[in-house]
Amino acid sequence: MIERYSRKEISNIWELENKFRIWLDVEIAVCESYAERGIIPKEDLAVIKEKADFDVDRILEIESQVHHDVIAFLTSVAEKVGPESRHIHYGLTSSDIGDTALSIQLKQAGEIIVSGLDKVIETLKNNAVKYKNIPCMGRSHGVHAEPTTFGVKMALYHAAFSRNRERMLRAIENISFGKLSGAVGTFSNIDPEIEKEVCERLGLKADPVSTQVISRDRHAEFMAALAITAGTLDQLATEIRHLQRTEVREIEEPFQKGQKGSSAMPHKRNPILSERVTGLSRVIKSNMNVALENITLWHERDISHSSAERVIFPDSTIALDYLLDKMNFMLSNLHIYPENMMANIEKTGGLFYSQSLLLKIIEKGLTREDSYKLVQDMAMRVWAREGTLKELTLANEQIMEKVTVEEIDEIFTLERYYKNLDAIFIKAGIA
Repeated sequence: MIERYSRKEISNIWELENKFRIWLDVEIAVCESYAERGIIPKEDLAVIKEKADFDVDRILEIESQVHHDVIAFLTSVAEKVGPESRHIHYGLTSSDIGDTALSIQLKQAGEIIVSGLDKVIETLKNNAVKYKNIPCMGRSHGVHAEPTTFGVKMALYHAAFSRNRERMLRAIENISFGKLSGAVGTFSNIDPEIEKEVCERLGLKADPVSTQVISRDRHAEFMAALAITAGTLDQLATEIRHLQRTEVREIEEPFQKGQKGSSAMPHKRNPILSERVTGLSRVIKSNMNVALENITLWHERDISHSSAERVIFPDSTIALDYLLDKMNFMLSNLHIYPENMMANIEKTGGLFYSQSLLLKIIEKGLTREDSYKLVQDMAMRVWAREGTLKELTLANEQIMEKVTVEEIDEIFTLERYYKNLDAIFIKAGIA
């Protein structure tokens, strides 16, 4: 009954044709339940199922006069069906159809988003394994901290996007509810069992308690899953942009043959895809606030949420699907520069060994305060280009009275930072 769309067709979910088709599916499903109870003659149901259809242009024409989309839809359907159309929408209110259909649309869109996440997650896993042993500098506050590997960076995002996937699946589950409970949710003109039957036919569950609308905390949760995923995309895009800066240039997003970076400067290779991800993610994240505002409706309902939802959900799901596709393309075609990664590791004269040196001196009996001052004083001299940290350490009599040359050599060894890589990858569930 409900058409499944491929990733490339996510925008079709939000086309009027699909929305009205789902509305019709809901209406017919209700008529089927009525017919099973003898409320609608079976021959009338047969006519409804045979003739029920609509014309989008006609609906829009009617709506321009009546200013009510559901009434315009029902009028168009009635023109197709004839007298038997009197059974359609019997005992229902507009939100019974609109909210139930919106849940189906969000479920359809969510499944496509999950498909996009699956591709990004798989690519991140492949990159994590591929670059597991490629050393690069880890930074805090943008300043060199201690070495990591590019594979560990990719493993971090693999875990983050895996959480996004779990979050999206939960959001799909919690939005997959319909309601056919009437004007204020009291089933005044419809049997609750019909709601249950129809929702099951549509692949939904009946909302346990509704007013005239499904409570918008469900929709806010769905929007949150979209927004957090957009935030992770922005986080990764920002990492790529930072690492592509000329002074760093450890990685670079794809730059395709024939691509131009600047109308004025032929040399430019700009991170335009990453910047696009950052920009559109801001739109999705800002829509989260609208979804939160939509939770607050007057009494059993108003329609302040409705107009906003016609913007935030199509825009956010279409944009997120697009961004996942672009991110997967970038991750699949990244330019990696291991030689620049190593050059950056070596750039600060071994300053990143400071913690290991500090711990060794403490281990030899000095207080933490005295040890910290010793290492920090040497580190400041390294910043002033008076030598490497290892050179200054070997020349420091106070340290060398307690630490052997062999122990110094062991401290100033890059490989020791990677001794637990396997443990990290096992913990992350990456082979």
